[in-house]
Amino acid sequence: MQNIANTGQAKTWNGYEGTHWAQNQDRWDAVNGGFNEPLLTAAAIEEGDRVLDIGCGAGSTTRLAARRARSGRALGLDLSAPMLARAREAAQHEGLGNVTFEEGDAQVHALAPGAFDVAISRFGVMFFADPVAAFANIGRALRPGGRLAFVCATAADGNEWLQTIAALRDLLPVGEFGAQGSPGMFSLADPDRTCEVMAAAGFEHIGAAHTEAFGTWGQNADDAAAFLLGSGPGHHLVSQVAPEVQERARQTLTDTLRRHEEAGALRLRSTAWLVTADRPK
Repeated sequence: MQNIANTGQAKTWNGYEGTHWAQNQDRWDAVNGGFNEPLLTAAAIEEGDRVLDIGCGAGSTTRLAARRARSGRALGLDLSAPMLARAREAAQHEGLGNVTFEEGDAQVHALAPGAFDVAISRFGVMFFADPVAAFANIGRALRPGGRLAFVCATAADGNEWLQTIAALRDLLPVGEFGAQGSPGMFSLADPDRTCEVMAAAGFEHIGAAHTEAFGTWGQNADDAAAFLLGSGPGHHLVSQVAPEVQERARQTLTDTLRRHEEAGALRLRSTAWLVTADRPK
């Protein structure tokens, strides 16, 4: 892999977090898949387009983009070797010959100037140490007039799964959720600041639309609680307390989630900003 600017993120996504996502990709796609259609519609991918998927993870959005760009191609870029291994395996299994994946940090990765018509991302652009530099690098990889569309998290109070975690503050060292503007899940939660970042990176015709989707977190409350506490953030929290407290936290979370059970599934609402922008012609 080439130079990495976001070393902390590289460590995270090549450690427990990346392995967990790779092993549970189908479940994470069930959580986030409701944002796929709004994202791809906004990206307006045409048959011959060359598409860059930033922070592609295990590649589900890259593969969807490749299907829309049937005579074009799609490149997925991510820091996580475990997730990219899963992405390549899935693309091969699905017989997609116009999709490739590269391991790299989008903030500094060497991308050929003007090599892409469209760039997309589903929750993969919130973790840059220097977002202006990162989006400028992505912009240079777009042809003049090229399009960018991505979804990023809104504030914590717009996401039910985060509110269920917040209910565990008496048992786990949850603390306050990350500040807006800092690298992390909420770095782009303020749409005005995000538009300023995009403008500073050289984009124009910038817009941010509020969107929401319900994700399936499990078959029932017990299943969803186990999945949430086994994810990277949940695993980090429970590892800091004694086994008996872990069990109390699991039971409390299960009880909190019970009201979201419906028709054999546990579904939670998430909200996002759908951001679109163009590279100047």
